Amino acid sequence: MMSPRRFYYAIGPKKFFEFIFFAIFLLFFYGPLVNNLMIAFANIYRYPNVIPQEFGFEWWNFVLSQENLVSSIGTSLIVATITTIVSLIICLPAAYAIARYNFPGRKFFMFSFLLGNAFPKMGLYISMGIIFYKLKLMGTLPGVILVHMINTLMFMVWLPSGAFRAIHRQQEEAGRDVGASPFTVFRKITLPLAMPGIAVASMYTFLGSLEEAQGTLLVGFPEINTMATAMYGVIMQYPPTAGAVFALILMIPTLIFLRVFRKYISSDALGKGFQMK
Repeated sequence: MMSPRRFYYAIGPKKFFEFIFFAIFLLFFYGPLVNNLMIAFANIYRYPNVIPQEFGFEWWNFVLSQENLVSSIGTSLIVATITTIVSLIICLPAAYAIARYNFPGRKFFMFSFLLGNAFPKMGLYISMGIIFYKLKLMGTLPGVILVHMINTLMFMVWLPSGAFRAIHRQQEEAGRDVGASPFTVFRKITLPLAMPGIAVASMYTFLGSLEEAQGTLLVGFPEINTMATAMYGVIMQYPPTAGAVFALILMIPTLIFLRVFRKYISSDALGKGFQMK
């Protein structure tokens, strides 16, 4: 086995320190994921042991047999799907207007979508909870969807707006010159060309809705129980092995969406979406 000193002189100082930094990055980034994966398949695990004493699927069977946990997965998927669809219906026209028209206060309007993410969310949720209580939205599906949409407005407006700005007006004008109506031009020319940015925004909206917990707890719990809120109960009531299993289940939708939308995720697409012109 090569000693560290021999390895240092073999590859040179620069490569050696690059290797050290890369190894530290792998340890801090992938270490918790590997540990979570290992604990999730542990039948018996006792602290302070690093390696579980017995591997198996005991806690997977336990988690999947809990009716409230399984139902929370279905509730999360329903809430995330509705949130994404409603956000598309509301935000796409706003994104197109921001991209195509110059109106007074346009930049401030775009900047205002950042305000919901610039401060601690709990204060915002409490204020919304007071209003929702008066409107009888507490503990309802519409109330939870509205809370989730607060966190997704920035993505659903900024990213599609950048995609619309990247489309040359001449392409739309060419369609109108041959007699197409404005709606037909938007449906057959503008929308397909902007689809990569819209797809990325939809992915972020869906995944953001899946992981939203604080607002759901305040507005919807216990009537609306999602995966994120159920995770709190798993951590408090069950052993760490059950929490590790549920954490892996929470990661599955993210991995699927990253796989499906990987061709749309690029630094250029994201950079165009967050340009304020």
